[in-house]
Amino acid sequence: MLGFLIRRLGGAIATWFAVLTLLFFLFRLLPADPASLILDPKMTPEARDLLRRQFGLDRPLHLQYFLYLGNLLQGNFGVSFQTGRPVLETIVERLPPTLLLFTTASVLSFVLGAWCGRIIAWRRGSLLEGALVLVGLSLYTVFLPWFGMLILWIFAFQLKLFPLGGMLSPEVWIGEAGVISKALDLLHHLVLPLAVLTATMFAGSMLVMRASLLEILPEQYIMAARAKGLPERIVRDRHAARNALLPLITSFALSLAFSMGGGVLTETVFSWPGLGSEIVKAVVSQDFPMAQAAFLFLAGVVILANLIADLLYGYLDPRVR
Repeated sequence: MLGFLIRRLGGAIATWFAVLTLLFFLFRLLPADPASLILDPKMTPEARDLLRRQFGLDRPLHLQYFLYLGNLLQGNFGVSFQTGRPVLETIVERLPPTLLLFTTASVLSFVLGAWCGRIIAWRRGSLLEGALVLVGLSLYTVFLPWFGMLILWIFAFQLKLFPLGGMLSPEVWIGEAGVISKALDLLHHLVLPLAVLTATMFAGSMLVMRASLLEILPEQYIMAARAKGLPERIVRDRHAARNALLPLITSFALSLAFSMGGGVLTETVFSWPGLGSEIVKAVVSQDFPMAQAAFLFLAGVVILANLIADLLYGYLDPRVR
């Protein structure tokens, strides 16, 4: 298991380094000139040259790359062209809301998907299976921004049950409200974006669990468990469902990568102040240091999730390691 861990950890580090390199050169191959965003047209030529040297924009591309690597090793991700703040400060400020939304949605979708997939696979051919499969396919293929705006229009604009956007109510958090009131306010803002992400991610988990369990049911050890006279619930939960979870773990890690892409749109639709909405603003304004660092952090989260899935897979299935 130690050798398996070392190989997977080395692969994760190499993948992150490859993503880092690809992002660096992709942003600098864009037709836009990053220097034009930080240079004032009224500046003197001397001031322009000085500012270019301070940001390292006067150096050849390969030297900029090695300078960027050296700064990363020191925890320096650069300075935002738009705000002038260190990029790392903005990421540290924006990352917790994104992690809160993604982590909660991922866990809920995994649990609900595994539970519903187990039920409908065991009741194959029933009306319940047909209804849930139809709902799952619809949610899995839905256009996420449209779905998010529809939910927002119904429950926030028409029914006025939830806020139209944001993460917090200023009047609650600036005032002398207690911890419970602040937590309820945060939950009130979290419900709609969390419901949209969970619904779209849950559909994939349910379908994968159903397909995996249907492949396992004809196996001989399931027939042997039934022949022993074990209750159907025991056969389903202790013998079939445990082995069917293995592909779902891999699907869970892969779905996290897709949910990151959808989460950028979800945060934009619901004005959620996370890293996804910051990426959109950085890309639109061509703030390369901010966009590059934000993409790098999201890539790191996805790679870490896949690493954990690999380790769990190797722990649960000796054939893998």
